[in-house]
Amino acid sequence: MIRLKRAYESAVSDDGARFLVERLWPRGIKKEALPLRAWMKEVAPSESLRRWFGHDPQKWKEFRRRYFAELDANAAALEPLLEAARQGDITLVYSAHDTEHNNAVALRDYLEAKISKRG
Repeated sequence: MIRLKRAYESAVSDDGARFLVERLWPRGIKKEALPLRAWMKEVAPSESLRRWFGHDPQKWKEFRRRYFAELDANAAALEPLLEAARQGDITLVYSAHDTEHNNAVALRDYLEAKISKRG
């Protein structure tokens, strides 16, 4: 199972392996206070895509299309996430206020599609 959790929420044992999937460190959180297996900056949307999107729900569909294209072009960076998800539960940690239109939601959907294709 791939869970999503804001960086500002407490970690729990059910989270499994936790991965921060943001290019920028969450504001106001000390690195030692955020339990993570890894900070996966390289799977976050590019700076230009992040700025263009700006969490505008009207741009969501196009954001996902562009972000998935970036992920397709950077497949090797996804391997640690895919491998961890195949072995057990993982949690994608993000910092956005919008819980429905953010890169972690899109990344979860992308990863789940990749895992289901491989069986």
